Amino acid sequence: MSRDQRTRDRRRTPSAFRCRNCGLDIGSAAPGTAHRNHCPTCLWSLHVDDAPGDRDADCEAAMEPVGITVRRNGEWALVHRCRGCGTVHLNRIAGDDNALALMHLAVRPLATPPFPLDRLNQL
Repeated sequence: MSRDQRTRDRRRTPSAFRCRNCGLDIGSAAPGTAHRNHCPTCLWSLHVDDAPGDRDADCEAAMEPVGITVRRNGEWALVHRCRGCGTVHLNRIAGDDNALALMHLAVRPLATPPFPLDRLNQL
């Protein structure tokens, strides 16, 4: 099947998928966003988009949630890194995302800083 045919098929079908991390079946509806692009339980995603909602990416590898960023308007976004090709994408959080998993990502830099905390006294 050609890439164009796969793209047309993906656009015709709902964007439901099975999470490659936790195995949960994810529906296409996502409160607060037009494109469901990650598991609301574990926050992992699939690399299927080049741009939000286009379903044009050929990689289709699992995308790991590696952080949280806050946009200018105060909205939180997930930072995903593709385990296949290394691409990094920002994805809007959805209203049904696991709040504990989001907070875990948000405080990760504080809980495990990239440098030894005891060295701060030496500065």
